[in-house]
Amino acid sequence: MVPLNMGLNSKHQKTLQQIFQEPVKSDVLWKDVEKLILALGGQQFEGRGSRVRFRLEERLAVFHRPHPKPHTDKGALKSVRKFLINALGEKRLKIILEKKK
Repeated sequence: MVPLNMGLNSKHQKTLQQIFQEPVKSDVLWKDVEKLILALGGQQFEGRGSRVRFRLEERLAVFHRPHPKPHTDKGALKSVRKFLINALGEKRLKIILEKKK
């Protein structure tokens, strides 16, 4: 289990807040999402083409990197949101999200 003080910097914190913002944003950079998952203790594995796999707290997810634009679409952002909730739990995410307020 990853500790709550896992060393998220302000950029990671901002990305996490963007992921959980309502309405869903359409201007979150995919590279920032990848960096956040890694900062949370996740592992990244390259797949074929634009596929990328992540493991976080024994949960697995497969995403497609956006191309040609660098921004994550709303559907993918909702999937990332669901992945983070399943991997870390709603209570831990709430604590992390409120940590920098």
